[in-house]
This record gives sequence, structure tokens and C-alpha cells, in this order.
Amino acid sequence: MVLDMDNKQSEQVLEPGILIQSKPGLGKSFVTLATFAAMALLAPGVQAMAAGEGVALLEPAAADSALALRIEQRLRERAAAADETTALFYLARAYRPVWTEPARAEALLAAVEGVRGHGLDPADFVPTRLRAALAVETDPDRAADRELLLTDTLAALLYRLRHGKVDPHTLYREWNFTPPPNPYERAGTLARVLQAPDLAAAVEAHAPDLPLYRALRAELLAQQARLGAGDWPKVAAGPTLKPGARTPRVPSLRARLAAAGEAVLEARDKTHYDDALVEAVKRFQAAHGLQADGVLGAQTLEALNASPVQRVAQVRANLERLRWVASDLQGDRLLVDIVGYHADLVLDGRSVWASRVIVGKPKRRTPSLLDSVTHLVFNPKWVVPPTILREDVIPGAARNPSYLANHRMRVVDRSGHTVDPATIDWSGARQSGFPYRIEQQSGADGSLGRIKFSLSNPYVIYLHDTNARSLFKRAERALSSGCVRVEMPAELAVHLLADEVRWNAQALQAALDSGRTRTVDVGRDVKVLLHYATAALDETGRVLLRNDIYGYDAAIVAALDVPLVLGSR
Repeated sequence: MVLDMDNKQSEQVLEPGILIQSKPGLGKSFVTLATFAAMALLAPGVQAMAAGEGVALLEPAAADSALALRIEQRLRERAAAADETTALFYLARAYRPVWTEPARAEALLAAVEGVRGHGLDPADFVPTRLRAALAVETDPDRAADRELLLTDTLAALLYRLRHGKVDPHTLYREWNFTPPPNPYERAGTLARVLQAPDLAAAVEAHAPDLPLYRALRAELLAQQARLGAGDWPKVAAGPTLKPGARTPRVPSLRARLAAAGEAVLEARDKTHYDDALVEAVKRFQAAHGLQADGVLGAQTLEALNASPVQRVAQVRANLERLRWVASDLQGDRLLVDIVGYHADLVLDGRSVWASRVIVGKPKRRTPSLLDSVTHLVFNPKWVVPPTILREDVIPGAARNPSYLANHRMRVVDRSGHTVDPATIDWSGARQSGFPYRIEQQSGADGSLGRIKFSLSNPYVIYLHDTNARSLFKRAERALSSGCVRVEMPAELAVHLLADEVRWNAQALQAALDSGRTRTVDVGRDVKVLLHYATAALDETGRVLLRNDIYGYDAAIVAALDVPLVLGSR
């Protein structure tokens, strides 16, 4: 961060009450003079650290002058694109060194080694270089390099523990969750952590303070402990296995569950899928977020055959996800758990509404988004979105002349006039373009049901009721074209309207029964999180490791395993 102005100009931007006293070596430090006024407002943590050490904020001790000048010179030589956190931290303390005690550097090394317990790799921070930098240097040039190495390491460590190593924008183009704080704020955080009496503990405390994050860390240790025992016995593929069946696959199923600690008694008929084994499978299914019906289908087989190495990777991926979104998992929120097919509304710290949901199928995924409900639509009409129009409606109309009528749909031109479907060449519509829109009339039997919760995103993704309510009985509910279908929309609507007089349950039902399409603004501003995670907590606080329905985990783990040069996030 460089401001090109002479000392006279610099003094004009400073607050009148701030006194600058520089040693000879720093008398022409234009960065120090020009930028401190902003830092005085934006980095109170840095000021507090300087004040706490009993040193005038911009006056380095005489013995530190040469080193302070070297630190400033090193920082000025950095590329313009470099992260400014370290530079801003030193700027506010007049470039005075902070790593003057070997114990502080040793605590940093301990904190680096500790990131393994967060699913991160200590090698990213080059511990061998840190060990070589434990001793305090007397030569100003080597001391300046040591200072910046240690401070850069701490800044990167704090960032990755709180906000993640991987930039989610590189994996998901639509990512819009709250971004990490700016370098000014991070410089203040850096100073506060360096003030702590126990640096390693202060770094550890910087990680997300969430029940799931803590439980996943414990699960990571448990899964890592299993790695030494090798892979699980694999269960052979085959048709769906139902209770009472007899098949040569049963011994491998019994061996797999026994390896996981299930006390399954040996049966006289080793091929019999007997009651005791069925109950063990049910417990396994419940522990992995599957329908606990004892039926061994594709989803249960996938979970059974996931190796300990895969489970460690899965836990690491979910720890990283939580670091991305931890700041948004606070306060009032409507959380849609995409993988869990579940939604919760949290108000004033407690869950006031919960519902099963249906989310996008793997080929039409519900995106991860931070959003808000802008308004509700009662008895909504449905304008068929482009993907469904192209992939479903046009092919359906081409196959069956009665398709639109059967679905209560009509063709509308750009002027809003109804077009006779018989006049359209449906077989060529996908190739030549389709200049019309397709609308479905409102009603309880419409695709949107009777309530639509409009969101603000540009992807035509929203929450809504549905006419296919029987689908909520399924355990795996990745069945929609991207939007989220809600099992209990009326109760959610009452909470969001937040008006017990005008919009109690009876008034809402009357508005729905009228059949009239009506748009109503919400009375409560609640953020909506469409969140994808393959790990969750059950009602008892136990970690559920769930199947990766969209196949996202592998990309996160691969990105976590790419070494990052120190200073790049």
C-alpha cells in the first residue's frame, strides 16, 4: 500500500492531535506518515498492542531503528498484489519487531503443527524454516527476514483456520457467502492474537466455534486412528438385499460391520440376512444419515464400502466447508441442508420450524447460496424455467400433443397472448430456439403448489410448495430441477410474514383458499443458506457422515492437498 506524497502533504492528512516522532532512519517514511490516520480508525487491535507494550505508537526504541527500517524496506519491495495484512500490522507499530522472544516463535511452531487436527497440512507453512528461525537474530537484514517470515506465517495460519485454505470461488462460480475480512481487520486480529499470553491457544481459539466443527475434529482423530488397521472388508455388489434373504454376500456384510465394532453374532446359516444382522445394518444406516430400514440398496452399499481413507478425506472436506461459512451460521437464519434434505428456521437462537425438503437431482443441482426471501406468492403461476423447458417440456410436447393440456400449461408469446400449441413445430424447437414462454396456471395441483418463497438470486432458484407430496416419504430426495420443495410451507410462511394479526394461520389459509394469486412482502428479514455438507450432527450430537450426492468432496480435498506458497491466503 503506497501513497506517493511528500512529508508536507502527508502531515496534512493526519489528525491534528496525533504527534509524529521519528528516529533519523524513519524521518522520510512516506508510508508511515501517510497511512497512519486510516490505521488509527481501522486497526484498534494494532494500536492496543503498541500501547500495551508501553511504547509510543509511532516511536521505535533506539535499538530497533535499524531493524525497523529493514522491515519497512522489505515490505515496500513486495509485489503490489501481495496480501497487505503484514504490512498494515507493521505500519501501525512503526515497523517495530514483535518476535523478540524465542518462546513466542516456539509457540507459533506448535500452532502450525496443531493444524493437522483441523484437517490442514502443517507442511504448507514449512515447519523446517520456522525451526531455523526460532533463535533471535542480531544482524538487521537476517532479523528483518525472520520477522516477516514469522508474521506472514501467523497471518496465513489465522486466515486458513478461520476462513479456509481453498477459495470456494475457484470451485463454485455462484459462491456468494460472506467474504473474509479485509486486510485492515486482519491486521487488528493479528495484533490481538500476538497480545495473548498463550499464542498457541489463541491461534487454536481462532477456528470456528461451532458444535459440528468441534465434533468433526474429534471424528477426524477417530478416523485417522483407524487408518493403521487397513481398509474395511468390502461388501460385494448385487441386487437390493432385503431382510430375510439368503445370499453369498451376507458373510462380507457381517465382516464389514464387525470391523466397525458391531457385535454381530455368527449365524448357523451364514448366508441368511437374519434379524440380528438387519438391526446392525439399521444402526449403521442411522449413523450415516440413511433411512434405517435394514434394506441394503445402492446408497447403503456405497456408505459401507467407503474406506477409512475416504472417511478422513470426507471429514477434512467438511471442516473446510465450515470455515467458509462459519460467519453466516450465526444469528437468525433459514438453513437448507441440501444433503440432509432438511430445512430449519432459527430465530433468537432456537429452532422454531423444521421441515423435510426436496432438492435438485445430481444433473440439476441446487446451488450453495447465501440469499434472503424477498416476498411470498400465494397461489403462484409457474413460468417454466429454461432448463426444464429445454429438457422436459419441449420433448414432452413433441412426443405427446396432449402434454401441455395434461399439465395445465399454456404457450404465451412476448405480448402475453396465448398461442395454439398445434401451430408450433415442437420437434425442431430445441434446435431453432423457442420464442415463447410456457406458463402453468396456479392451484394446489400446480408444480409450485400454493406458496412460493421468492429469493433474490439470479439463478431462478427459490423455495416452494409442491403438488407431489408423496415424494417426501422417500429417504433420498434429490429429485427436483434445482429449486427446494418444502413439506410444510404454511408454517414457514407465518413465521416469515411475522404479523400475528394480519397473517395468522387462519388468515393465511383464507388467502390460499381464495385461489387468487397474490404477492406479499415478508415481515421478517432472515438470511437463507442453501448449504451443501456431507457431514452433520444427529439429535444426540453424533457425527453423521453422509453420501456425497453431488460428488463435491473430492475437489475440495484435492485443493486442500495442493501446496500453497506462504502468503497466498
